[in-house]
Amino acid sequence: MSSRIAILSENISNMIAAGEVVERPSSVVKELVENSLDAGAREIVVEIERGGRKMIRVADDGEGMSRDDAFLCLERHATSKLRKPEDLSALTTLGFRGEALPAIASVSRLTLQTCGNDEGEGVEIQVEGGTIRQSREMGLPRGTLIDVRNLFFNTPARRKFLRRDETEIGHIADVVTKQALAHPDVQFRLLHNGRCLFEVRRDSSLPERIAAFLGRPLLKQLLPVEVEDGVDLTLSGYICPPEVNRSTSGAIYTFINGRCIRDRVVQHAVIEGYRNLLMKGRFPVVVLFLTLDPAMVDVNVHPTKHEVRFRDQRRVHDFIAARLKQTLQPAAWLESAPADEPSPGAELQPSASPPVAPRHPLAHTPETAAVSRREQVQESLDRYARRSSVESPAVRPYSSPPRSAPGGATAEPEVERKRKGGFFSSLRYLGQYHNSYLLCQQDEDLLLIDQHAAHERIRFEKLRRDYRRGEVPRQGLLFPEVIEFDFKAAAALQEGLDTLAAFGFEIEPFGGKAFAVKSVPAVLGQTNVEELLHDVASDLETIGKSGAPDDAVDEFLMRLACHGVIRANQALAPPEVQALLDELDQVDFKAHCPHGRPVQVRLTLGEIERLFKRT
Repeated sequence: MSSRIAILSENISNMIAAGEVVERPSSVVKELVENSLDAGAREIVVEIERGGRKMIRVADDGEGMSRDDAFLCLERHATSKLRKPEDLSALTTLGFRGEALPAIASVSRLTLQTCGNDEGEGVEIQVEGGTIRQSREMGLPRGTLIDVRNLFFNTPARRKFLRRDETEIGHIADVVTKQALAHPDVQFRLLHNGRCLFEVRRDSSLPERIAAFLGRPLLKQLLPVEVEDGVDLTLSGYICPPEVNRSTSGAIYTFINGRCIRDRVVQHAVIEGYRNLLMKGRFPVVVLFLTLDPAMVDVNVHPTKHEVRFRDQRRVHDFIAARLKQTLQPAAWLESAPADEPSPGAELQPSASPPVAPRHPLAHTPETAAVSRREQVQESLDRYARRSSVESPAVRPYSSPPRSAPGGATAEPEVERKRKGGFFSSLRYLGQYHNSYLLCQQDEDLLLIDQHAAHERIRFEKLRRDYRRGEVPRQGLLFPEVIEFDFKAAAALQEGLDTLAAFGFEIEPFGGKAFAVKSVPAVLGQTNVEELLHDVASDLETIGKSGAPDDAVDEFLMRLACHGVIRANQALAPPEVQALLDELDQVDFKAHCPHGRPVQVRLTLGEIERLFKRT
């Protein structure tokens, strides 16, 4: 009986490998550039014609190869980077599998020129469809040049799936960009159809590379990251503040031991670091380098080496997310030119009318001075509520005209507050626009602050802090409020009573579909309990079943934070504004509300003058 199993020929094996390694022209560029970097190249030139269909040429000034090595590198699984099994757990090179060159040669017409000596004695080898057609010795400078023509000429089905030239060159440019970001000490040049697309010099700094590829305006907004866990994890690079974001994750560049990867664990850690700072569907701009022991990561899980597997996945994830949050927490990018000393008149001055409070009181803070100030504000709640029906102007001034003191000097206001030195509390308050936005001044800049977004961030941070400590203070209701729900909401509440108790609610079944609410989180102040409970009933099922409980808890806290806070179209007296700004300085991530909307927008004097055609 004849055998039905046969060993594939070397040529077919190489073509199968090409299907795994060579997805498109950019895959060829990636493999060749990685080989150049492993060879110690200091200058790499990538030339493309017709998006890579017609020609891909990569030339470098690396160490080159001898004649024998030049022939061996075209054999499958021939590599200079592995010798024994233990080497797989200590990989420090970008390439190591020995599949790239034979796989590329099997689906193209490839010419290899290389010289590994200073005498100029080089060799040229021509390969067509995986078969060596010609070789000769020739004079060459030290280094290697690989010319790939007519990619997929012998696999027309693969060639049909190539996109337009513009699409393919976009993928190639992305590959070269990633390698250039990872190696600022190497000069890169990319040409398409004879036209230079970009060139970056060697020994340029990483911020300069980021500016060259991602836009020079980013230079002023880059936040450096340089941290380590004290053992074997180091994170370095640059990130941008949340207001600099993109509609896709294409601007998230992550590198593991110098290798660009698109790992889901790492990307999720980056998104986690920006959680509650970006709006849904927006992604940050980051260039991050994670350095760790090669034995802790396996890069041999995919032929293209884009994906990796960590030995301790959770540790790496939490390390990246925590360090990004630590960097973003101070929101230092808010200040353009912080003043050393407060200037007279920068403080809020009281209006001529008595101080009044908003319909929803501000949340309390631990500081005694802040508490006493807000208690004075809240004492006038009734008077303010009665006056709130009066139509107010679009912009409410914050003070009456200054009074003249004896001798013609302007008297200081009777109630003077000293600034605490925080960014928001040190702003000069000008007024309120449309009862929704606070107009403030810092030096020569005009700042518009969204009062609802600001108070929502304050409320969210306090709720989250108390929840994590397990110390959510409760406020008992004078009379329990009985609320009836539909069947679905009642079932969710019944199942989530323990969860609600952790958030500061005290709720008991009251028969049928009704529940008696005895206490609510104290930080919510005066809020519509029935409306709040109807809103969060549907969230309880998510919290109980979600695979990412932190995300679900934050979503729930955001829901709570929306209730009982200052709203748009709500007039505020100057003392209330001051209390809001003081509290904003005392929380983290103050630049954005929990949903990712900005808290403040800055207009410089130059921008305003241009609006009025004064420049």
